[in-house]
Amino acid sequence: MAKHVVVSLSGGMDSSTLLLRCLKEYDTVTAISFDYGQKHRVELERAQSLVGYLCNDDIGIANKLRYRQIQLNGLVDLLDSALVTGGDDVPEGHYAEENMKATVVPNRNKIFSSIVQAVALSVANRTGEQCDIAMGIHAGDHAIYPDCRQEFRDADEFAFRMGNWDAERVGYFTPYLEGDKFTILQDGEVLCGELGLNFNEVYSRTNTSYKPLYHEISYENEDEIVEIKGWFSDYKSASSVERVEAFIKLGRPDPVLYADEEGPVSWNHVVKEVTKVLENHNN
Repeated sequence: MAKHVVVSLSGGMDSSTLLLRCLKEYDTVTAISFDYGQKHRVELERAQSLVGYLCNDDIGIANKLRYRQIQLNGLVDLLDSALVTGGDDVPEGHYAEENMKATVVPNRNKIFSSIVQAVALSVANRTGEQCDIAMGIHAGDHAIYPDCRQEFRDADEFAFRMGNWDAERVGYFTPYLEGDKFTILQDGEVLCGELGLNFNEVYSRTNTSYKPLYHEISYENEDEIVEIKGWFSDYKSASSVERVEAFIKLGRPDPVLYADEEGPVSWNHVVKEVTKVLENHNN
């Protein structure tokens, strides 16, 4: 096993769990997030928050984790995708439906992988030791996204090795290749126990929603006015449906807050609505 690893940390559930697995398996971890003008930019705030939680002195991870956000937001008005600011509305429904192609960001994984490969090779050259690239790819990756296909990954790796000296020093770590979003979440539950982390603290610091909603609400609780303002996850976009399905299977509520256009909603409401989507898709 290599001592060093580089992971692309989107701020979503999969990459955040992968980060935990890397912290368990490697001596040093470099996590990288990308700001490409995505509408759901709250994921970057969540990624930063998760790193802050993990680097708490009481946990003892700070000395092995390095984090960086890379600014690519100059591309925002040049990219044609429903996921970037100024693009069409993000579609709703099941994550395997044809209309989800609108959420493809042209060449996104190639852009990200080029930077991650460069960092991993630099770590390997600087240390003289192998450095892996951690990838959260899993069996649930959909045919809708061409840059999630094995053919693309093989071609991308070939180009990297052809274009760089000493590229053989870089390997790949794909612990979830045979799993799905549910098995990733299961592993996250185990890892939280092994690393001494609070499950809810970890996953409340993730975002899977492509259509987050901002709300400011106040209510009275025992003669005290409670104010809540910030970003809530939606439960209608495909990415949210897939996440909620995983938590339903796990048998525990998702610690992130959910809402619709009218305001915050309960976890029971989320489960009810997502179950309808899943049943309609399967029928």
